[in-house]
Amino acid sequence: MGLFSKKTTPAIDPEQRALIENAQARIRQKKKLYRHFVLFLAGAVLMIIINPVLGIGKDITLFGYDWFLWAILLWTFFFLVHAINVFVLKRFMGKEWEEEQINALVIKQQKRIAELEEQVAILHPLPEKKSSNLTSETTPTTPTTPTIDPNSPL
Repeated sequence: MGLFSKKTTPAIDPEQRALIENAQARIRQKKKLYRHFVLFLAGAVLMIIINPVLGIGKDITLFGYDWFLWAILLWTFFFLVHAINVFVLKRFMGKEWEEEQINALVIKQQKRIAELEEQVAILHPLPEKKSSNLTSETTPTTPTTPTIDPNSPL
């Protein structure tokens, strides 16, 4: 290769590209979940520090419990829903599941289209094509010209 020649990158198979994109999407999902967890921990610690330690909002209670306990409980619920979505639902209802569902629907639609085409063919048949074999009675006759032999005397 020359000094200024372009580097050629090998072409990636479309199936391989789809696998790579799927893996990248899963990594992004997990990364967001881990960020959510860190924010959850920092927020819970901050709420604990704000209420009991600093005394901010100490008078606010819900059903006999401090407000921050309810906030942490609600946030825990949302975090668990996020974790279930990433680790459980995406595994069972991920890219492969979507492709299977799409393929099943396409096959179902193709079968339905074939059924409808059969019904249309039965109910509304196309007219028969006329054959291209014409009989001599219907074809006009053209007069034939006598052939002249160049070697014959006139």
